[in-house]
Amino acid sequence: MTKPTLLSVPPAAPEAAKEPVTASFHGIEITDPFSWLRDENWQAVMRNPEKLTPRIRSYLEAENAYTKVALANTEDLQKRLFEEMKGRIKQDDSTVPAPHGPWAYFARYVTGGQYAQLCRQPRDGGEVSVLLDGNKEAEGNAYWSLGGSGHSPDHRLLAYGVDDKGSEYYTVRIRDLTTGKELPDSIPNTSADTAWGSDSKTLFYVRLDDNHRPRQVFRHTLGTATEDDVLVYEEPDPAFYVGLGQTQSERFIMIVAHDHETSEVYLIDAGEPDGAPQLIAPRKTGHEYSVDHHDDKLIILTNSGDAEDFRITEAPIAAPQQENWREVVAHKPGRLILDMVAYSNHLVRLERENGLPRLVIRRFEDAAEHQVAFDEDAYSLGLSHGYEFDTRTIRFTYSSMTTPAAVYDYDVEERARTLRKQQEVPSGHDPDNYITRRLYAPAHDGESVPVSLLYRKDTPLDGTAPLLLYGYGSYGISMPASFATARLSLVDRGFIYAIAHVRGGKEKGYRWYKNGKREAKTNTFNDFIAAGEHLVSTGLTQRGRIVAQGGSAGGMLVGAVANMAPDLFSGIVANVPFVDVLNTMLDADLPLTPPEWTEWGNPIESAADFETIRSYSPYDNVSGQDYPHILAVAGLTDPRVTYWEPAKWIARLRQFNTSDNLVLLRTNMEAGHGGASGRFESLKETALEYAFALLISGKLDAVPTNGADVVAHKTS
Repeated sequence: MTKPTLLSVPPAAPEAAKEPVTASFHGIEITDPFSWLRDENWQAVMRNPEKLTPRIRSYLEAENAYTKVALANTEDLQKRLFEEMKGRIKQDDSTVPAPHGPWAYFARYVTGGQYAQLCRQPRDGGEVSVLLDGNKEAEGNAYWSLGGSGHSPDHRLLAYGVDDKGSEYYTVRIRDLTTGKELPDSIPNTSADTAWGSDSKTLFYVRLDDNHRPRQVFRHTLGTATEDDVLVYEEPDPAFYVGLGQTQSERFIMIVAHDHETSEVYLIDAGEPDGAPQLIAPRKTGHEYSVDHHDDKLIILTNSGDAEDFRITEAPIAAPQQENWREVVAHKPGRLILDMVAYSNHLVRLERENGLPRLVIRRFEDAAEHQVAFDEDAYSLGLSHGYEFDTRTIRFTYSSMTTPAAVYDYDVEERARTLRKQQEVPSGHDPDNYITRRLYAPAHDGESVPVSLLYRKDTPLDGTAPLLLYGYGSYGISMPASFATARLSLVDRGFIYAIAHVRGGKEKGYRWYKNGKREAKTNTFNDFIAAGEHLVSTGLTQRGRIVAQGGSAGGMLVGAVANMAPDLFSGIVANVPFVDVLNTMLDADLPLTPPEWTEWGNPIESAADFETIRSYSPYDNVSGQDYPHILAVAGLTDPRVTYWEPAKWIARLRQFNTSDNLVLLRTNMEAGHGGASGRFESLKETALEYAFALLISGKLDAVPTNGADVVAHKTS
């Protein structure tokens, strides 16, 4: 294979000071030499990054400078990649308007704009009104994010949440849509979840505590001081999150308390916003349920009654207790019900079986059902709930790894779909030039791991092609085989792009998730390695020719496999990687630690959980061996994976790595978990990651097959 073109004389890497701190748990001592990178002032840093301790800031900036120099020979490539990716984005794009009452609401971008405009127009067409212009709101901010928004029932007001630090502390504001002016009401330190009462004067919101946990629901009356807001619900368990929602009928506001395996729902009648929340079913460990409304009944999606892959029940509003739940859709093992929404005459559910999603429409009147499905080997299907209840039209989005996203409106009575929007790729895209495949890799215990592939028809399948293998595998989140324009920049340069649907997700039902968490967590890593080994054994690529990529919990995955099978990979791209698992789960003060114990285990209370996490935690298992090239990307104000996790990991890798491969850290000093906030700025981060992958794969000077590189040169 082609040897990567690296710097002939790499610069000296920053060296983190070793200041060992030893602690004992369950009679076992663990020593952390780089704990000083965790700023004791981290809560203040989340709200104001300028408060970062100067010593730590200096170190992170030195790492950024080192990464810049180490990848200096990719800067031209980064620019070309950025222009390619930008060229595939329709600059004046917009969503399909969603009708609600007299209006239709949508979002649009203007040419050159980083952020969306929230807009509406009369339902049957007419003049467009801009309700909120993200580009204007973001002026003067290095980071700006709209967390969520919702118009009032009378369509006169807009509640929206803004984060200008990347720390996900949102300030909720209210805008008068008639005048365009802000009301004096301003609510800081929220999760951005809001819900309107039917009176359009009462607003419910979720407040974050000092440890960044959504714990309290408050009721705010417009025109009153926030100090006078009424506490509606307070979650006593620090391991539970609190969220807000609303039934499709808009009759009820929902307060949802949950961790990763248990939920509890309270309802408030939106027409009586001062009323007390009504509990539907008290929490029971392992019982997950969600609620919607139809006529005089509640529709309940639940895993009760040993329904591992969920079933649907109904209960009277007046007597919603679990003993009154009557089955509507029975449990079927292996068919996971992912979502449901109740409309006036139909119940629509999104489900997955054999790794492929479908929509099922069920008529309330006679229980008649029919399906909406597609024929490709691997694809993604999404259901949009919309705003309306009394409708026979539902909206869904379809895409595959080769097929750009298509938005359809579907008449559930006529069973007719209408294409409302086809994603445009301005620089050009011919799906016939690409192939999507689904393979199944044999796992260590007899399971088979689905692997989705994307490559050009002209890519040699003789083992010479480099391959990027992406994985996640946590929280039951499935990785869809959907269309993404950015990855074409790799594929057009001869890469095979693969997604390993490893355990920890729900691609093959709930058991696929259950068998990839807590004591079974190592299945996630073994599945990923098995996927890589299978791709090698089938001749699609070679050992040492695979770039592994994952973000957040997926960053933990690629960090773990770097320890377990380093020779399988040429490189690791770890985005905001959760790599310091043991130390984080031992620190109950951190934002996400107590809520995460159901996913990973509680090493404070359980010696068995301690040993399990200790056995795979990437940071704790770095050892003296040849590591592949590694690029870790962090966000300074990230409340989910704190910046010091990748910083400590990289420092430890440098301490033990016996290869000459690059070990790099880049921290975005002005962003959090999601990286840069603007749609184009975020592409620059992707361009950096892909340039790294191309560099270490000997593809630094590769020209894309579709000629995009030539175009980029001419226009730059």
